[in-house]
Amino acid sequence: MKCQRRWVLRLVRAVAGSWLVVAASCAGRPDIEERAERALGDQTPGRASPTLLQGAHQGPPVALGSSGTQRFAPALHAGFDRARAKELLVFIDRFYRAPANDGYEAVLDRVAANLREAGYGSTPGFELSVIETPLEARGPERGVRVAAQAWTPLGGRVTLVDSGGARRELHSFTKPEARDRVMLPIHAPSCAVEGAIALSLDQLDPGEVLVTDAEPLANLVARAEHQGAAAVVSSYLETYNTDPSGRFRHLDAIQFRQLAWGAKLPVIMISPRSHQSIKRALEQDGATRLALEAQVRFDARPLRTLCARVVGLDRAQEAVAIVSHIQEPGACDNASGVAGLCESAVSLAALIQSGKLARPSRSLVFVWGDEFRQSSVWLDHTPLTPVAGLSSDMTGESFERTGASALLERMPDPGAVTPLAPDFHTPWGKTEVDAATLRPNGLAILARCSLLDVSAIDAAGGAPQWRTADHPYEGGSDHDIFIDRKLPAALFWHFTDFAYHTSLDRLEHVDYDELRRTGVALMATALALADPLPGDLDRYLQSLNAEENVRVAAALETGDEQLAESWRRWCDGARQWLRVECLRIPPTEQPGDRK
Repeated sequence: MKCQRRWVLRLVRAVAGSWLVVAASCAGRPDIEERAERALGDQTPGRASPTLLQGAHQGPPVALGSSGTQRFAPALHAGFDRARAKELLVFIDRFYRAPANDGYEAVLDRVAANLREAGYGSTPGFELSVIETPLEARGPERGVRVAAQAWTPLGGRVTLVDSGGARRELHSFTKPEARDRVMLPIHAPSCAVEGAIALSLDQLDPGEVLVTDAEPLANLVARAEHQGAAAVVSSYLETYNTDPSGRFRHLDAIQFRQLAWGAKLPVIMISPRSHQSIKRALEQDGATRLALEAQVRFDARPLRTLCARVVGLDRAQEAVAIVSHIQEPGACDNASGVAGLCESAVSLAALIQSGKLARPSRSLVFVWGDEFRQSSVWLDHTPLTPVAGLSSDMTGESFERTGASALLERMPDPGAVTPLAPDFHTPWGKTEVDAATLRPNGLAILARCSLLDVSAIDAAGGAPQWRTADHPYEGGSDHDIFIDRKLPAALFWHFTDFAYHTSLDRLEHVDYDELRRTGVALMATALALADPLPGDLDRYLQSLNAEENVRVAAALETGDEQLAESWRRWCDGARQWLRVECLRIPPTEQPGDRK
C-alpha cells in the first residue's frame, strides 16, 4: 500500500497513530451527534429529525435506514465465506510478490482460478480477462519509468565474520515464505561480497560495507557507490513502525524496500537488533567483517492485469471499478486486500446467481495487478465508461495486534485543505490540496453509510462496535489514479500498522473478521453506486446534511468563515452529484421492473 510515492510525498511522520484515533472518537462523538441532529431538525421543518447512526466511527454520523448501502450489506455479510478468504490469504502470504515475478504470477493465477470456479468467464454476465502490457519500473532518474524484467528473489544471507573466521548468521532465507525474505529490496542484484564494516559515509573506504540506520535513498546509495562501497546495509524504519504496545517488536523488523531498475550496488536491509549486534561485534573485535549473499533471477515477462466483470443489467457500459494490488510481500499489505476482494467477487456471483441479490444496473469491474499501474492499465484499455474507483488495500489488520483501525480515505475535499475535528490525518501525513481544484461528489456519504451499516450488523450479532474512521485525502494508492482522471474515488485501508512494509507483516497480524467487515463495506459501497434507486436519495441527503452541519460548525468555532463556506459549496455540489450522477435512473425504467 502507498509504496511508490512514499519517499517523495512524506518527509516527516508523526509517531501518533490510530490508538489516539479511538480516544478522539470516543471523546468527540456526543457533540458531533448533537450538532448533526440540530441541523437536521432545522433543515426539515415540520418533520422529525432522522435517527443518526454513529457507532464507534470517528467522523460525521449517517442517517439510519434500510435504503442505500443497507440494501446490500446484510446479504453480503452473510455470503462472505471467511474460511475461503483465509485459505486464499494464506496462499498469497507464501510469496514475495513483485511485479510479474514468480509470486505475483502464482497469486494472479490462483485468484483467476477462484473466479473461474465462481462462474466468471463461463456464466453469461460474468466476464474474466487478462490485459498484458510491457513491464516497466522506476528508473534511476526521478519520475522516469523504464523497460524492466520480472525480479524474483531466491535466497540471501547476512553473516558476521570475526577476526578468527568464526561466523554468526544475522539474517537468511532460502524459501519464498521465509520471514527474512524482504532483506532483499526489489530489483536488488545478486551478490557474494565480504568486506570490512564502515558505520558512516565519512568512515567508508573502498571495498567496505556501509552499515547505516539511514534511509537507503538513491542519493545515499549513489554516494556509497562513488566511494567504492562493496554494499550498503540499512536498518532504517519509519517512526510509525515503532511497536505501540511497548514490547519492542520493531527491533526485529526488516523494512521492505524497492530500488530503481538496473541497480548495481548490492543493498540489503536488516533489523535494528542486527544493527546493534554489528556495532557490538566491532567494539569487541575491530577486525569483524560482514559477508553478504543474494541470489535473484530476472525474467522477461509482460505485466498481467486480471479483470473480472459483473455485466450491468441496463447500464452495462458504465462501470464502478474496485482494484487491489498483488505486489508487495505482506499479509496485511496486501494479501488481505487481494483475498478480501476476491472473496467479495466470488460471493457476489453466488448471491446473484442464487437470486439473493439482483444484478446491478451498472457493471462492476474487479481489478488485480501492480499498484497504480493496474488502475491505469484498466482505464486505458476499457471500452466502458468509468463512474468511480475504489481501492481495497490493507483491509485485514487486527487492531489488537497492530494498533491499526479501519479507515476510509476520502478524495480531496475541504477537509484535505484545512482539517478540523472530527477529521485527522494519519501518520502517513498531509498532501497539499488546492481548494480551487476540488470536485464535489457524494461518494464518501455512500462509503460512510456502508461502514456504519456493517458495524450495526456486527453489533446486532453481539460483536463489539467496529472501530472505524474517515479522514481527509492523503494519497499514495490506486485511488490517486482515478482522482487524477477526475473520477470519484476512495480508499478502504487500515493504519497505523506498526508492521507496515516490514518483515513482521505476516499472518499472525490478520483478523479474518476484520477482513470480512472491510470487504463487505467496500462491496456494499460499490453496489450502492452501481445499482442506485430513487429511494436511496433521502437517506443520503439526510446523512449529507449531518455532515455539513458538523463541518460548518467546526469551521465557525475557529472563526474560519471561508472554510465554512467551502464546506457549504462542497455539500451543495455533493447533493447535485447524488441526484444527477449517482441516482440517475433511465426515464423508461421503473425500479420495480428490474429482476
